[in-house]
Amino acid sequence: MPGILELNSPTETVMELMSPNDSVKGIPALENDDEPKARNKMKKELGLLEGCAIILGIIFGSGIFISPKGVIQEVNAPGTSLVIWTLCGILSMIGALCYAELGCCIPKSGGDYMYINEAFGDLPSFLYIWDATVIFVPATNAIMSLTFANYVLQPFYPGECKVPELASQLLAAATIIGLTFLNSYNVKATTKMQNIIMFTKIAALVTIIIVGITYMSFGHTENFDNAFENSETDPGKLAVAFYSGIFSYAGWNYLNFMTEELRDPYKNLPRAIYISLPLVTVIYVLANVAYLAVLTPQEMIASNAIAVTFGDKVLQYGSWIIPIMVAISAFGGLSVHIMTSSRMCFVAARNKHMPELLSFINVKRFTPTPSLVFLCLLSLLYLFISDVYVLITYSSVVETFFIMLSVTGVLYFRWTRPDMPRPIKVNILVPITFVIICIFLILVPIYQVPAEAGMGCLITLMGIPFYIAGVAWKNKPKSFQDKIDNFTIKMQKLFMSAKEEEDNE
Repeated sequence: MPGILELNSPTETVMELMSPNDSVKGIPALENDDEPKARNKMKKELGLLEGCAIILGIIFGSGIFISPKGVIQEVNAPGTSLVIWTLCGILSMIGALCYAELGCCIPKSGGDYMYINEAFGDLPSFLYIWDATVIFVPATNAIMSLTFANYVLQPFYPGECKVPELASQLLAAATIIGLTFLNSYNVKATTKMQNIIMFTKIAALVTIIIVGITYMSFGHTENFDNAFENSETDPGKLAVAFYSGIFSYAGWNYLNFMTEELRDPYKNLPRAIYISLPLVTVIYVLANVAYLAVLTPQEMIASNAIAVTFGDKVLQYGSWIIPIMVAISAFGGLSVHIMTSSRMCFVAARNKHMPELLSFINVKRFTPTPSLVFLCLLSLLYLFISDVYVLITYSSVVETFFIMLSVTGVLYFRWTRPDMPRPIKVNILVPITFVIICIFLILVPIYQVPAEAGMGCLITLMGIPFYIAGVAWKNKPKSFQDKIDNFTIKMQKLFMSAKEEEDNE
């Protein structure tokens, strides 16, 4: 775009750059530079371990420590609850298999956005990024950061004292800002931290499992007597229970947001998925067995934080460790979410579906700093919106629809591009099964809670005017475009950022 600064050498300050073909201070333009590390491009710093840490880091958030009651309160029976958790894991694995094929067929960052764009074009992919930017990402960041803040602050307000809302908001804001800075400063340091947190989370859940199984070994199996008695059979309630379980599994597709930063993605992407999802399913089911062994369904429904109630009942003097586990899990999940979601925003801007500034990367750190800061500001705003959880409820059906649309892309590509290179090719029944289940999960809530589903659709459709004004309208007035260009240049200087260098292959 005319007037927008281009990068010649990432070692030079953006303010000193003149044009894409000029040399700066005697340093030749990039195309004459043989040093690969001089390219202004995000680096492939993620291996198999980091890939697993991203998937496990986002899935093992605070959900499994807090939300299992969402399943048991809908189905009423321990046996049915465990069946739901198992089926949610199987559904996640089926979806992940489809994403393994998509990620290898389209080895680009951006995840769902990129797959929908490749298969169905600009408008559907824009509406996805609209929902993600307006609701999914900032609201999730806000909720995860508030969860972390509440668990950190609660020991300072013992007994019946409630953590002041402002204190939680301020600590949550500081956490979001700190993690945004870390993600902007050094990807390698962030991934190392996430590796450590991943093992900490697994250790925490294994501790709960061991305690629960030990409790059962002393003869406390009464909660599993007549495990399916009084089980709920209403399809609507079962669908809602399924949604609660799926929420805790959410994040299995997030590694696809960073495909371009994976080393050897054709091997590491599917391997990370194949390792992580079965592990998550086994751990989640066993964790729920542990919960149900110690707590009755009524105690689980009455609890606002199942793991804490579990610890208070069986760990006694060691119960203090559970809030620390939840806080660490929320912190790690938030870090992964901030890192991966910024890549989705970055890729959308690279495709001209968001302001061009968001497609730039820092010339020294090779991170998408403008996208990280943009999402940080939105997340801070959502900290002070009282109905963030309501927004998530409104958008849950819409998010399921877009995931279904992504997997439908597998079928669409099989039909329209039969010769497309497919390093990973799943059985055709896998995406068909996933799509059918998603249709059920979409239609039942529309019938059960039409108002919430309708609001989600309305929020999505509100993106169409922005698509027309921002994407479809090409010939904007020169004076208006000049203002945009001037603002972009100022932000480039502020963030020391420039366009990513393309591979000349």
